[in-house]
Formats: sequence, structure tokens, C-alpha cells
Amino acid sequence: MQPLVAVILVGVPLAWLVAFAAYAYLDAPNHEMNPRKWALICLFVPLFGFFAYVFERGERDYDPSEDPYAPESDARTAGLAVHERRRGEKGLGPVGTEADDVGEAEGEADGGDEWNDPDGIDVDDDG
Repeated sequence: MQPLVAVILVGVPLAWLVAFAAYAYLDAPNHEMNPRKWALICLFVPLFGFFAYVFERGERDYDPSEDPYAPESDARTAGLAVHERRRGEKGLGPVGTEADDVGEAEGEADGGDEWNDPDGIDVDDDG
């Protein structure tokens, strides 16, 4: 039972320190930082060294021109992640039907019936 306690008390924290150092070593070049320096800091300054690395590394800049899923000028697909092969396809409406124009989808073309009830069903606002 004593070797198990030794592994838990020594091995687990040591594994965490090595994991923090490995992460800093692999991630530092992405932020134009010295990987050896930050790996050693993370390894020999427990926990504080890793948090220092996380707070010290620079933010990555976002360039929308390089993003294949950046929103286009089309208002119907703006903000949706559309795969490159699916761009230009007509969107789907309710229950898999093809979507109508933007005005019809909002209920403007069918007299403002926002719920698109079937013929013969009238819902009065009186109650």
C-alpha cells in the first residue's frame, strides 16, 4: 500500500508539471515565444509558472480573410458556418422543404399570417 501512496503523492503532481511544461513547449512557438524558456519556467515554478505563461502569451489576431467560415454579405447565411462545398445551395425551409424568399419566410407574402395556418382555420384575437 505504501508504493501506491508514494505514486499518488509524488507521481501525480510530477505528471501535471511535466504536462504543463509540454503544453508550454508546444504552444509557445504559436505565440512567437521561446519554448525552452517557458517550458523550464512551467516545470521548475510549480503552477505559478504555467499561469504566468498563460497570461504572458499574446492574443492571436483574427483575420476574417483567412477564415473559410466567415459570414458573407448574404443576410440569410450571415453568422452561420457553411462548409465550402455547400455555399450557393438553396436553403431548406420547414420540414425539409425548400425555403421561399426572405419576405415569404417572414410572413409578408401571405398576408402577414405569421403562423402560416392551413386554410379554414381562423384564430380570433378576441379569445
